[in-house]
Amino acid sequence: MSIWYYADADHVRQGPVDAASLVRLRLQGRLGWDTLVWREGMAEWRPMREFAGELAQADDRTPPPLVAAGPGPAGEPGPATWTAPAPAGPADSPYAPPTARVTAGQSVVTGGEVVHAGFWKRFAAMVIDGLVTGVASWAIQIPLLLLAGAAGMMGGDLLSTGGSLAIILLSYGVGLVVPLVYFSWMHSSSSQASLGKLAVGIKVCRGSGERIGFWRAFSRYLAYFGTVVLSFGIGALVSALTTGLAQRRQALHDMICDTVVVDRWAFTDRPDLQRRELGVVTWVVLVLGLGLLGLALVGIVAAIAIPAMAQ
Repeated sequence: MSIWYYADADHVRQGPVDAASLVRLRLQGRLGWDTLVWREGMAEWRPMREFAGELAQADDRTPPPLVAAGPGPAGEPGPATWTAPAPAGPADSPYAPPTARVTAGQSVVTGGEVVHAGFWKRFAAMVIDGLVTGVASWAIQIPLLLLAGAAGMMGGDLLSTGGSLAIILLSYGVGLVVPLVYFSWMHSSSSQASLGKLAVGIKVCRGSGERIGFWRAFSRYLAYFGTVVLSFGIGALVSALTTGLAQRRQALHDMICDTVVVDRWAFTDRPDLQRRELGVVTWVVLVLGLGLLGLALVGIVAAIAIPAMAQ
């Protein structure tokens, strides 16, 4: 007889139970098809749906009773036959396929370990996404600023005409709108991740593992903008601490919008593929990003110190 273990809603291992008990728990609605189960001989935890055929053989419900088919000749009772049970609906049978609507996105599998993304992976993703959104914004802003400059030269003072001023304001608006649309679209897509997060192997989701919608992703970026830019950088320092030390590694905008950043394999049927280490891509991005930041700081210090020393 196979001895089984299963993960409850709090991702805690329960058991041991026999196969018949596992079937009864499924019938009672206490376990779902996505519940992760394990028994001796398995290399990893797997969803219960993969063992429907095996569990069907362990169903210990009593069969339907024998009943008489009807009176026979001369009033004698007829032969005993099986009464066919009424067809069980999907909600009554533990072996029926799940009735949830199939979507294009990946299904959420709960019950396994969840690895939350810490500060360094999120920082590396931010470096990549900063380059992507920066290039996209510059591709629009530079022509606008050139147009404003041309309008200013023709009109005299750069800000003397309302048209050139409007173009300058529009270019600043582009710097906000481009990342707003980019992150809202990417985080609510089937990948649940921006290009930077895809590169380092993390994604954004609800605390339950569900994919976030466009407007939640939209609000998440606005919350990020408000907590970082409008707080003059204080929110960025607080978020750096919380993503490094908090239990679920949430930044301030994650706490506001009820989102988490986790490994790409979290809430899937392969939680064993999750990685706690940074990985090659993250290390390369960190070295390049921090190196460029160091060079920029050296340049700023040199630009201030050299003229002062020359006086």
